[in-house]
Amino acid sequence: MSVWITRVDPVAPAAGPLHGLTFALKDNIDLAGVPTTAGDPRNDQPAERNAFVVDRLVAAGAVPLGKTNLDQYATGLVGTRSPYGACHSVFSDKHVSGGSSSGSAVAVASGQVDFALGTDTAGSGRVPAAFNRIVGIKPSRGLVSARGVVPACRSLDCVTVMARSVATARRAFDVMVAFDPDDAWSRRASSLPRERPGARSAGVSSGRTPGRAVIGVPDLDLDLDPLHEEAWQEALAQVDRLGEVVKVDVRPLLEAAELLYSGPWLAERWLAFGDKLDDVPAVDPTVRSIVNNGAMLTAADAFAGFDRLATLARASEQLWTELDALLLPVTYGHPTLAEVAADPIGVNSRLGRFTNMVNLLDLCAVAFPGPDRADGLPFGIQLLAPAGHDRVLIDLAAVWCGEDTAPLESPGDEVLLAVAGAHLSGQPLNAELVRRGARLIGDARTASSYRMYLVDGPRPGLTPGRGTGPGIEVEVWSVPAAELGGFAQTIAPPLAIGPLELSDGRQILGFVCTADGADPARDITAFGGWRAYLASGPA
Repeated sequence: MSVWITRVDPVAPAAGPLHGLTFALKDNIDLAGVPTTAGDPRNDQPAERNAFVVDRLVAAGAVPLGKTNLDQYATGLVGTRSPYGACHSVFSDKHVSGGSSSGSAVAVASGQVDFALGTDTAGSGRVPAAFNRIVGIKPSRGLVSARGVVPACRSLDCVTVMARSVATARRAFDVMVAFDPDDAWSRRASSLPRERPGARSAGVSSGRTPGRAVIGVPDLDLDLDPLHEEAWQEALAQVDRLGEVVKVDVRPLLEAAELLYSGPWLAERWLAFGDKLDDVPAVDPTVRSIVNNGAMLTAADAFAGFDRLATLARASEQLWTELDALLLPVTYGHPTLAEVAADPIGVNSRLGRFTNMVNLLDLCAVAFPGPDRADGLPFGIQLLAPAGHDRVLIDLAAVWCGEDTAPLESPGDEVLLAVAGAHLSGQPLNAELVRRGARLIGDARTASSYRMYLVDGPRPGLTPGRGTGPGIEVEVWSVPAAELGGFAQTIAPPLAIGPLELSDGRQILGFVCTADGADPARDITAFGGWRAYLASGPA
């Protein structure tokens, strides 16, 4: 099974929130000094620099181990369209791995790396996750920069992360999210709406329980293969553990999925790499036959496709006024290598029925393991929501996978406080919190704009800046309101207790640094947190 295209020697990890975690890159993502083949051996020139997202991960302490196999030019959902050989599922050598991020998924599922990067234009970060029983996060378009990624459809491409747990995928995702002014398709997280699970349901006057997430499920037969259908029914029987379940009309979404390879986006794919599709052995014949059709599309075809997509987007809008998330299977079934060889285009098309529309309709998605099929093969399910609700889906996926942590909430007579330094668990001043009756709620990160400075003590001081970064590690404690005033008096300048924004957009109180304490020469943001800074050995 051809998983790796290029291996590299590991390097010493930087201090940061991902310190020591290993990762693989789909070989359409640049790693400095290594060719980015996109599955075409003729692309043999080493990349001059890392992709934007790779730089962020490395700075956060993650260690790249190499480049992984893929469907050529990220065109396929099967994992077989590669001159480097086909991949198969970790759980069966007769069944496909899924694509196009085939090697990345297998490297994760087989335990060779902690997480891996893929890309997703039609489902390529979710289908292989489903076929290998791992988690795949497909971010909102533009939330993760695609600079340094070989484009398939530049307007739709998303860099994804796959891991064996939601927690690990979330850690990488939090670092990956950042605005990139040099990527024309990058979007600021602050420009996208953000809500917690149940936010919509709380305002619905239909008798639903306020504060519980509302999960939509299809109101029609999805025409799944028998073993997939059985697993799907088992999944449906468990959905109510995520929230209140309502049946909804998903036909506009399924119709939108059909547009990806029959409209202007096929022309965009041809524009991206059509000049590489010569009739030579290096080019996969199925990729060539599909993408070359894009050269024949006209401007009239393009505008007809845009209009049809707008019509279907409008028809699906009502869904998102009713739901926090929509649950779907990732695929209709799990085809074998032989089935793909016999009908390479037909099988691949069916695999995108529940995934193709996500990028077209500006949605985010998280794929994760559902109940296994009766034959022991994995069955993947996914949650969908509008752009900007990525962390809502990640939280729900964590609940499903049994990784739920306590919600960051406190009773009315208590207040939430984010601590970042000596008051952290196990640090010298933590007893000051415990003595006042404070309770640890959980770990969190600040918004990406926050920077951390070393102030006298030594102590860390947090302040929001103009740029973006991975955010700073904090703990959230629930403090009795009656104790907060006395506690605040123990904090010496230039630190103070003031408003602080978390990575999910919530505003709580936290340790902040006044402007006179934010000395650029003592900026320690790169460590990602106080513990990592201390572990690096400074006095």
